[in-house]
Amino acid sequence: MLSDDITRYVDLHHELGFKFRLQECLLRHFARFAVSRGDEFVRSSTAVAWAGEAPSAEQRRERLALVRRFARRMQAEDDRYELPPARAFGRCTRRRRVPHIYAPDEIRRLLEAASRLGPKDSGRAETYVTLLALLASTGLRISEALALQLDDITTDGLVVRNTKFRKSRLVPLHPTARAGLERFLVLRVRRCVDDTSLFLSLRDEGMSYSTVNGVFLELMRSVGLRGEPGTPGPCIHDLRHTVAVRALEAAEGDGEDIARHILALSTYLGHAHPSDTYWYLQATPALMAGISDAAERFFSGARS
Repeated sequence: MLSDDITRYVDLHHELGFKFRLQECLLRHFARFAVSRGDEFVRSSTAVAWAGEAPSAEQRRERLALVRRFARRMQAEDDRYELPPARAFGRCTRRRRVPHIYAPDEIRRLLEAASRLGPKDSGRAETYVTLLALLASTGLRISEALALQLDDITTDGLVVRNTKFRKSRLVPLHPTARAGLERFLVLRVRRCVDDTSLFLSLRDEGMSYSTVNGVFLELMRSVGLRGEPGTPGPCIHDLRHTVAVRALEAAEGDGEDIARHILALSTYLGHAHPSDTYWYLQATPALMAGISDAAERFFSGARS
């Protein structure tokens, strides 16, 4: 009963155009937990117990909120569904998470750790090195990178299809990124499998976000860039933030030149509006120095 209702709930969101991947994964995990306790419907005590297993306070609140939304929807059909308490884990105090801007040395250490992944001669190390390097050099969303197919690699760049805003775009590659991708392709085409995904798992099928993110976190801990599970730290999406910030740091010219650069960067990253790109920007010493220089030139010109 509960699993069937979750399937209908997930299907509804898919039909409305939502990807709903993480939410589906969590709801199915909750269903297994609830069924193991003999529940056929959402019980408040079960929902709180399941959410309480999350490693951080924020994750516990998010888990409970997800089950609450599902239970509220199902109550319209079946009053046996209970609505868990909204503040069992305190009031949500969500703030914008400050992204981590990776230093070149940190990215190098991450890739070196990925190059040591086993099993030996399985292609797993080469796959993760190429995937992470591609994210660090292009700013692709992890979902976009995992969705790449072999025929999405063209002489003009990567064809990223049906992205977050249901648009496709062409992502040009730096010569070094293209060279690394071509080296990986030599190994990839040797795996004669039916799946045409660019990045394959050890089971010769497309890789899942949960698996990739789990490996990423292990790599980050191995090089000292993250603490124990449940503690905050740099995430895989911060590679995208880093690309945006480094691109702006490298921009030259006056205010109009920077504005055009922001527009080009927004297009490159696949944002619907340039304002979305501003969200990705984070103050760094180089950016603050540029702002200071621009302000000094402006006020000097105003006084002359």
